[in-house]
Amino acid sequence: MRLGDTANADHADTPKPLTGVRVLAVEQMAALPFGTQLLARLGADVVKIEAPGTGDSGRGSLPAVDDPDGRRVGATFLRNNLNKRSVAVNLKDPAGVKLVLELARGFDIVCENFKAGTAERLGIGYEAVRAVHPEVVYLSVSGFGNDPASPHMHRAAYAAIVEGMSGIYEYKRLPERPPIVNPVGALGDISSALFGVIGVLSALRHRDATGEGQYVDIAMMDATIAMTDLVTNFHSMGISGEADSAVGIIETFSAGSGHFIVQVIREHQWEKLAETTNNPHWLTDERLASRQGWSDHMNTVIRPDIERWAASMTNTEAVETLAAEGIAAGESYTSADIVADPHVAARHMLVEMDDPHGGDPVLIPGNPVKLSRMTEGPETRVPWLGEHTDEVIGTELGLDLDAIADLRARGVID
Repeated sequence: MRLGDTANADHADTPKPLTGVRVLAVEQMAALPFGTQLLARLGADVVKIEAPGTGDSGRGSLPAVDDPDGRRVGATFLRNNLNKRSVAVNLKDPAGVKLVLELARGFDIVCENFKAGTAERLGIGYEAVRAVHPEVVYLSVSGFGNDPASPHMHRAAYAAIVEGMSGIYEYKRLPERPPIVNPVGALGDISSALFGVIGVLSALRHRDATGEGQYVDIAMMDATIAMTDLVTNFHSMGISGEADSAVGIIETFSAGSGHFIVQVIREHQWEKLAETTNNPHWLTDERLASRQGWSDHMNTVIRPDIERWAASMTNTEAVETLAAEGIAAGESYTSADIVADPHVAARHMLVEMDDPHGGDPVLIPGNPVKLSRMTEGPETRVPWLGEHTDEVIGTELGLDLDAIADLRARGVID
């Protein structure tokens, strides 16, 4: 799906669910930008405040493309900023702070994802915004939240930090190996963004009913603990790591070409797996009579038998055979595999953004929220740094060209 294309076009005249909702985001990297991008995809108007010169720190990530002016636009930024407008404001200048507070009056949601306490020091924290806009819904996303009761409150954090502190790295660690960092991408970022979206939508619903705004405080560590729920739950039940867990078969196997994943966690599924892979002897083998037995003999019995069965197949052929019998199985895809997958195309789960300099299109994950009465798209490319400064400042605050030029000359905007 290319930028500008639409799906479910029969509902092009139906307003999107968040049409009319306005978001002012002082944001960077992924933990908040993914969330505001999702709000934009659902119809919200999102204006992004960035620092002049450097912008969102995600612009500096690698790999990158260059914008039309030759400035780096990093992959982290490209993945999280479709459908937004960019305004470059200097928040180190009191005049820039004043400008943002004036803008905040016209927005339903104001949000930031600085390290805890930074927004307050800059003068754009919840209390400062509430003073000019009492009904505001204010979202803060930070590593450890803004509750002074947390001893970690003032630590900086990225996804890997809170993922490690959620316990999932040690839980999944292989014997004699160090923990693997970022095993599934930005879990800590995306989960925080999703809980942030749930929080602001709930707060908007509350405001509709009461007229009251409120503060939504999302800690990335909290979000990641929720997403890695088995770590603490299993700990309470005497299990401290994956090696101690005998929940069933959740494993990757080799086929003649490629790898595939099988998940079998019930006895009737085990029986079906034995039949489908031509291993009926498992069912009379006393060593394999329990889930613990499956775990204990995975590498000595079960894996060799399954891989012998799959040796003449591709991973897709093995998966299709298993899936036809109701067994949960899937290919372990390479990046090229997922880009070519027909499900991905059918669900419009990749959006192509043209490279400004004529290179291959940049692929950005599409909107996973499919609504039967909402047209999907059209989407707009990520904004270049400060691309909409004059438009937003002029329209929102009624400033004329001379006033805007004066702000730029003084370094308040760019």
